[in-house]
Amino acid sequence: MRNVRVWFKKEGTAKYISHLDLNRNMLRIIHMAKLPIWYTEGFNPHPFITFALPLSLGFSGLRESMDFKLLDDEMDLNEVKDRLNKCLPGGITVYDVTEQVMKPARITYALFNLKLSCDTVNTDELYEKVRELFAMDEIMMDKKSKAGIKEVDLKENICKFDIKNCESYVNIDVILPAGSMTNVNPKLIVDALKKFFDIEADFEIVRVDIYNENVESFV
Repeated sequence: MRNVRVWFKKEGTAKYISHLDLNRNMLRIIHMAKLPIWYTEGFNPHPFITFALPLSLGFSGLRESMDFKLLDDEMDLNEVKDRLNKCLPGGITVYDVTEQVMKPARITYALFNLKLSCDTVNTDELYEKVRELFAMDEIMMDKKSKAGIKEVDLKENICKFDIKNCESYVNIDVILPAGSMTNVNPKLIVDALKKFFDIEADFEIVRVDIYNENVESFV
């Protein structure tokens, strides 16, 4: 039995597929692809798959992953990729299948790309307000969780960032905590612009990569 990790992109209209529906869809896709994977035991056997880190609804993901156990140790991993891609819906594409190296529990950070634009202020002003926001000593925001609403300092959770004025939009690359211990949603940046500067920005958010505790790419 071989532990494999399927790497895929989730873009376009597929970003509106919830994590629960993604799980259901992938189970169907694996069945359609006729992959020899390990099934759970018991009264209702089903393919056992796990995702490294759920992706928020409405976010695109360029480096998503799904794990399962392949019963055929000799099966070419490129064949696994090809079989899945023939069955997947638009917007989801498998680009690689590898052996599992790191455990998902090691995921600590994620790199996000945000593209912000606004109808009420021009891009230059929006750019300056974003820079002003990131320069604040603290950015206190309400963070929703299953346990309720908790106030967090967004500023102290920002690991690294880069802001660019791209004429028609403001581009932000930011590394934030992610994983089972601490998770900070990048939409808090958009919410902070509304809270502190009364700017309601349109946004697109892409999770570009996920990292371990040493800010090394999860593999």
